[in-house]
Amino acid sequence: MQVTSKWLDNMCFVATTESGHSVVMEGSAAEGGVKRGPSPMEMLLLGVAGCSSIDVVLIAEKQRQQVVDCQATVTAKRAETTPKVFTDIHIHFKVIGHDLKEAAIEKAVQMSAEKYCSASIMLGKAANITHSFEVAPA
Repeated sequence: MQVTSKWLDNMCFVATTESGHSVVMEGSAAEGGVKRGPSPMEMLLLGVAGCSSIDVVLIAEKQRQQVVDCQATVTAKRAETTPKVFTDIHIHFKVIGHDLKEAAIEKAVQMSAEKYCSASIMLGKAANITHSFEVAPA
């Protein structure tokens, strides 16, 4: 796996993946400036949200759950001093579907957290990661 990052201007970069997908990332926008993309630290949280959501949906579907939507909200706290690493990360899933079994969704979240989500397991080496979930009817 390989990505490249190219400086555009100020603190703005465009990153491109090996598969050809691009995203604009930007550090602190200049006073009054328009922020054109997420920060690199926000991108890490986006990766955790996406990685864990994919796991939860795939595992739930293997358990024959009829998932129609899955939303992950990731909240994080950072250290006060440099390097301002994440110290605490919480992932909350809202899984929406038809006749979902709470125990099945709980197992899907647990399996993602403990075995499958490479992004959250890797960040868990540096930060305290917690999970919660709710089930809602479609």
